[in-house]
This record gives sequence, C-alpha cells and structure tokens, in this order.
Amino acid sequence: MSEKHIVVQGATCACQFGNAPDSLVVNTHTKEYANDAEGSDKLIVTTQELGSSTLKNNTFGSCSKMGSPPPPCKVNITQWTDFYEPVTLSNQGKIIVENSKAICAVAGSPCISVTHHGQISEPSPQNFKNVDREIHSQINPMVDINEMKEEELILEGGEDSSI
Repeated sequence: MSEKHIVVQGATCACQFGNAPDSLVVNTHTKEYANDAEGSDKLIVTTQELGSSTLKNNTFGSCSKMGSPPPPCKVNITQWTDFYEPVTLSNQGKIIVENSKAICAVAGSPCISVTHHGQISEPSPQNFKNVDREIHSQINPMVDINEMKEEELILEGGEDSSI
C-alpha cells in the first residue's frame, strides 16, 4: 500500500456523472479501525460496502447519465476496483484505498472515486519524542523544543535541579 491512504468512514466520494459529493458509511463491520485513537469513528471501508446504504445521503445530486433534464441520483454500488488485495478483514472484504473506484449500477463503469480518504493527522507524544530539534527550531522558532523536553522530564519524575 505504499503511499496510499486507507479509506475510512466519513471519506468523501464523488461521481463523474453527479454534481455533489457524499460521505461513505461502513455498515458491514464494527471491528477494524484506522487513524482513530478511541476506535469509535474511523471504521475501515471494505469491498463489502455495496448497495444503496453505503453513502450518508445516498446521492450525488443529479445524474447526468440518466438523460436530460438529469433526474436525482440514486446510488447503488455493485463493486469496488483497485482495492488492497493482500489483506482480508473480518467481514471478508478487502481494504479500499484512496485510488479505489466504485461501480454504480446505473453507469455500469467505475465512476465513483474517493476525493478524500477521511483520515486526519493527529500528532502524538511519540511524534515530539522523535523530533529532530534543529529542524524543529527552523520550522517553528517560537517553540523551544529543549524547554519542552525538560518540562516532560520533570512531569515524568525525572531530575530537576531547581527543586
């Protein structure tokens, strides 16, 4: 999966024949999460997310594939393509990644794409422990990383020469 993000619940999708985005909803499992410390929001999207209840609003606006004037879109995902093959999750589905596409029953082709994978970067304490102090001081000169390290040692019960 080099350089590809795993798609999670809440990811944004768009259809090439629609005019509005929609968000993915995971209905097929409650076990595997990504980028979610509490394990309650970011379920991993799999190839088992099929049918008409896979999207929050179940529509991409108007469907230009259906003629003129375009009628309202009614999404019905029949299959996913370009998923991550080596891993199978508990629902027997394969992991959807950011370049995966979904096939809609109306279009009959992979017309639904992921526009945002749904993951959000959240720095953890480990990120600060691993920081290169010189690079950090160049990027963020207002924060003294050495001072932060000293405060951390004091809070963890380390040595403090001022006490």
